[in-house]
Amino acid sequence: MAVELNLQHDYHSSANTDVLRVYHFELDIAVDFDLQQLNGVVRLDFIRNMPSNTLVLDCRDLFVDNVTDIDGVTLSFNIIDVNDTLGQKLIIDVAEKITSVVISYHTSKSAQGLQWLKPEQTLGKKLPYLFSQSQPINARSWIPLQDTPKARVTFNASVKTPLGLRTVMSANNNPVMPDDGVFTFTMDKPIPTHLLAIAVGDLAFQTTGPRSGVYTEPGMLEAAANEFEDTESMIRVAESLLGPYAWGRYDMIVLPPSFPFGGMENPMLAFMTPTLIAGDKSLVSTVAHELAHSWTGNLVSNATWRDLWLNEGFTTYFTNRIVEEVYGREQAELEWVIEFGRLQQEMLSMPLGEQTLPANVQNRDPNLAFNRFTYDKASMFVHELEHRLGRVAFDEFLLQYVNHFAFTAITTETFVDYAKQTLLVDHFDKLNLEELTEWVYGQGLPAWFVAPTSRSFDKVYLALSQLISGIGASELCVAQWRVHHWQYFLSKLPLRVSQAMLLDLDEVFNFTGHHNAEIACDWYRVAIRNLFDPVLPALTEYLCKIGRGKFVRPLFIELQIAGYHQELKAIYAQARPGYHPSLQVQLDSLLHYDE
Repeated sequence: MAVELNLQHDYHSSANTDVLRVYHFELDIAVDFDLQQLNGVVRLDFIRNMPSNTLVLDCRDLFVDNVTDIDGVTLSFNIIDVNDTLGQKLIIDVAEKITSVVISYHTSKSAQGLQWLKPEQTLGKKLPYLFSQSQPINARSWIPLQDTPKARVTFNASVKTPLGLRTVMSANNNPVMPDDGVFTFTMDKPIPTHLLAIAVGDLAFQTTGPRSGVYTEPGMLEAAANEFEDTESMIRVAESLLGPYAWGRYDMIVLPPSFPFGGMENPMLAFMTPTLIAGDKSLVSTVAHELAHSWTGNLVSNATWRDLWLNEGFTTYFTNRIVEEVYGREQAELEWVIEFGRLQQEMLSMPLGEQTLPANVQNRDPNLAFNRFTYDKASMFVHELEHRLGRVAFDEFLLQYVNHFAFTAITTETFVDYAKQTLLVDHFDKLNLEELTEWVYGQGLPAWFVAPTSRSFDKVYLALSQLISGIGASELCVAQWRVHHWQYFLSKLPLRVSQAMLLDLDEVFNFTGHHNAEIACDWYRVAIRNLFDPVLPALTEYLCKIGRGKFVRPLFIELQIAGYHQELKAIYAQARPGYHPSLQVQLDSLLHYDE
């Protein structure tokens, strides 16, 4: 008999948050680049929701030296292995009157949430670098805590680093460097633990607006500031839709190439990949996406990783609205159509049972929740809500929804219940429960779904038909094409393309080694699929230089499918040391890699 799942339970945390819940911590750590570890003390303050003498925390590969109460009295504790995904659980005995514990600990070199870079792995080549990636469940590898979105926390932190290096965190950041190497931070609004973030390195700062700026290595600062100069405009547009920005400042940090994501919405300090610095603002929708999370994701959060679509679907939709206001309707339409194309591709390879908005990740790796269904299918759902209700009425609902659940974590079922009380009551003539349920729990896309289109792609279809009919690449009319047109062009090429046509395309458009990482990735996928060996040296360089999972993962899969087994093994062995530990773990499993 199948065991019925508790849809309110976070299966990716061992913490007893329903009994004792941590709500604040005080962190005091020192950064040791020689040993590649954080050494510190954390005080966790908790409330008692039910009587219990046991506090259960999440940790992974942490070394706990001792645990005391706030008065220094030693408390007994035990660390128990759970499994490879969840790591360990730290069980602390707490008497009835105890409401705080103090844990002395240090991290291990295998901490999946931290990447330590040697000077030669940085742009400046002179100083080392450290950065974190806590999402989804890697905060537990650098702080012992209740690592679940359900347990939102505030915190104060003190971080000691070697002189000459700057520390920034997902909190208030002071661009003035202290003389003693000690940086202090405060986050006075409760955030999910996967938004805890730290970076240490040779970082310079430049403002991009009255409440925004960018940190990065000095050699990249000017280019990054220019690329992100529209940030304030984005903030104003977002506020006009979903109300005042709640976090004070919206700063960003452009990390080294090994950062495994396009962006990470850490509050007050969004992490960004350097692959966004294209020189023409063609990829800054990622900035809009991480900004949009300030409302949908950071204010209203997923309670479990099954519910990730509540973050990513609304945010992907909201991103499109920001892009439309700042860069125009054509670009918004282009991005929406490309978004749908990504979803279509994944529908071909994902089992039908996995094609729902709630991610089927209970008792599985939560990284599997990050797919095109929690992002793009969910976004299509939100777009349809706008279409059904009309933009004015839908905007009213969206604002009401965000305000109602601000600073809380909700499940899919919480959203559905809320929709029953609001959407289905106020707009009963435009949406019914059966349609809502089909979108949320149904497999694939509803039968009535109408895909997004854009007349702007007509010129791409014309070029494709001409190319297939035998016209050479140099005769195609590609004037005024944007990056999105090129992405669409490459994605719509036939699965099988002749070597002569690939050579012609490459000689005319210089796809191999293209400066735009998106275009380069799309081209390499086409080339690998068709065994176009001339790209292999540039592909190797690309995979060794870029650590963004969105690009790296599909390229290795393409190599695997195409039969480049020896090349794959050699490239991965060369590129792997530069990847973030969390990406290494995923790729090791995917590629059956054994050092």
